[in-house]
Amino acid sequence: MFKKAVEAKSHQRLSGADRKKLRRTVRNRLPLLTDELLDAILPPKVEITLSKFQNRVHVYSIEGGCPMFFDIDGRGTEIFPTVFALWEAPEMLPSFMLKGAEVSRYVLGGADLMFPGIWIPSQGFPSFSAGEIWAVQVPGNPAPIAVGCTTMSSEEALKAGLRGKALRITHYYRDFLWESAEGHYVPNAGFMENVVMEDPSYLASGSVEEISDSSACPQTSTEIEDESGDANNIGPSTSVTDAKNDTEEHLVGTMNELNLTDDVSANEANIDKQIILSPEEVDALLDQCLLQALHTTLKEKDLPIPGSTLWANHVLPCRPSGRTLDIKKSSHKKLSKWLQSKASTGMISVKEDKHKKEIVLISVNRSHPDYKSFKPEKKKAEVSESPGERSTAQPQSEKMLEIIEVYKPSIHNSAIFASVGEDKGNLYTASEATDVVFRYIEKENLVKPTNKSTVVLDAILCDSLFKGAIKKGSAYPSEIHKKDVGSTFVGRMQPHHVVMRGGGEPVVRKGAIKPVQIMTERRQGNKKVTKVTGMETFLIEPDLFGSELQKKFACSTSVGELPGKKGYEVLIQGGVIDNLAKYMVEHYGVPKRFIEVLDKTRK
Repeated sequence: MFKKAVEAKSHQRLSGADRKKLRRTVRNRLPLLTDELLDAILPPKVEITLSKFQNRVHVYSIEGGCPMFFDIDGRGTEIFPTVFALWEAPEMLPSFMLKGAEVSRYVLGGADLMFPGIWIPSQGFPSFSAGEIWAVQVPGNPAPIAVGCTTMSSEEALKAGLRGKALRITHYYRDFLWESAEGHYVPNAGFMENVVMEDPSYLASGSVEEISDSSACPQTSTEIEDESGDANNIGPSTSVTDAKNDTEEHLVGTMNELNLTDDVSANEANIDKQIILSPEEVDALLDQCLLQALHTTLKEKDLPIPGSTLWANHVLPCRPSGRTLDIKKSSHKKLSKWLQSKASTGMISVKEDKHKKEIVLISVNRSHPDYKSFKPEKKKAEVSESPGERSTAQPQSEKMLEIIEVYKPSIHNSAIFASVGEDKGNLYTASEATDVVFRYIEKENLVKPTNKSTVVLDAILCDSLFKGAIKKGSAYPSEIHKKDVGSTFVGRMQPHHVVMRGGGEPVVRKGAIKPVQIMTERRQGNKKVTKVTGMETFLIEPDLFGSELQKKFACSTSVGELPGKKGYEVLIQGGVIDNLAKYMVEHYGVPKRFIEVLDKTRK
C-alpha cells in the first residue's frame, strides 16, 4: 500500500461533525477499541488533519503529529490504524506473533505474512474470519510492526494445511507512510533499520511469555512471500481431519514438515537451532559481543548510553553471523545484572537511572586488561541506502549516483585536528570530524567528572566552537553538552561535496550542494514551458539531458547557457514539472531533497 512515495493532493482540517463520524467509523471497524483508548489516540481537543492522496487513500493525522488511521478506498469501509496508533494502544487489535525476529526483515521489506512464519501458541491456533484486521508482533517486543487483513478464515487455513498467505500487509514500520510523518519515531530500542528485535527493557521486566526453541528459531525467506512471489515449498502435510480434534499436535507436525530452501541463511538457521549453549557459554558470548561493540561501534560521544540502547544498537549487531543472543539464557538472566557484573570488574562504569528505572553505561575503561587483550573482528562494511535513494539504483552502472557531503577544517578548528595528528588539508565526513573532536576531548580529559554528559571547554576547544560566533559583550560558555559538540564543531568547518556517477572519477566541489531547480511558467498566452537548471551538480550533461527529455515527453527542447557562465538551462515545451522531477529521481538518481520545484502557472 505504501511501498512507494505518493504525494498528497490536498490537506484539510476535520470539522466537528466529521470528527464524530470518524470516531464512529473507527469504533465500528475495531471492536476492541474502547473510548478511553480512542481518546488516547485522537485526543478530543486536538485538531485532526485529513490528507487525500491520488490513489484514493485518506490519511487521518494529529495536526503537527503523526498519522493515526488511513482509509484505503476513502469510503470508511477499509479503515486501518497506523503503527503510531498501535504503539499508543496495541490492545486495539489481535496480533499474530512471528516465529522469530529474523522474519520481521521480510515484513519490513514489503512482503505479506505467510502462515509458516507465525508462531503457534500452546493453546492452539487462534480463531479468526477472512477480512479481519490483525497486527504483527515480534517475540519479546510489545510494539506491533505491521497491520493487515486476513486472507482466509482459521478453518480454511487448517483445511489448507496452514499453507499460503495469512495476512495481506497494508502498512508496516519504515514504509513511506511511516517515513512521511514529520515526527516519526520508534517505540523502543528493539526497532532497527531493517529488522525488529526483542525489547531489552521489556525482557528485563519478565512480562514476556517464553516461546519454545522449536517455534522461536529464525525462519528463512521461504516463510514469507512478496505480493508477486510464488507460494511456499511445503512438503506433504498430515491429515487435516484429525486437526480439528487435536489442533496442537497437527500444527506442530505441519511446521516440522516444511522444506527449507538450500541457501546460506537457511543452513545457518538450522545450525543455530541445533546448537544449545550452556549458561557459561552464553556468558562468554555476551562478553565477546560487548568487547566487540566497545572496540568497533561504541564511541565516547555516545556516552552515557541507556542499557537497552547499548544492547539493541551495539551488542546485538556484534553477535556472530547466524547466532542468536538471549540474555535470559545466561547466568545473569537480566541485562542490568550483566552490566553490573562487568562494572564490578572495573571495565565499565554504570549507574541506575531512578527516574526511568533503567541502568545506564557511563564510561568505558579502555586501559582495562580485558579490553586491551581483546582483538576485534573486522567485518565488511554494509552500504545502507537512505529511503530517498532506494529507487535510484539502476541496472546501468552509468546511471548510479553517489553524493558525499564532506567538510574541510577551517581556521577556527584547525588546531583541534593538529592536536590529534590529523591533516588540516584533508576532507572529512561529519562523523569523521565528530570523532576527531571527541578524540581531542578524550586526550585532554575534558569530560566533566561529576556529569559525564557534559564537556568542559578549554581555550582551544572554546575557540574552535564559538570564536567569532558570540556577540560582543557576551561571555563565552565554559561547558557544553556532549550531544551538541559534534554538530557545533562540523558547523564551523568549510562544507564541500563529492559527486561520483557510475564508478567514474569523483568530482570534489567547494560549498554545499546546490539543488536542481525545475520551474514551469506561462509564455505567449497560455503556452507552458518548463526550465531546468543546476543539473551539472549531479554530473548530468545538459545536451544529452535535453535529448533524452525530448524523447521521453515527446516535446521540443533547447539548451542555452546562463548569463555569467553560471551553468546551462534546459527548456522543455509544456508543463511536465511533476513527471520531470520523478524522472530525475528514478532515472538519474537525484535525491528528492535536492530537487526544488516551482509551478508559476498555478494560482
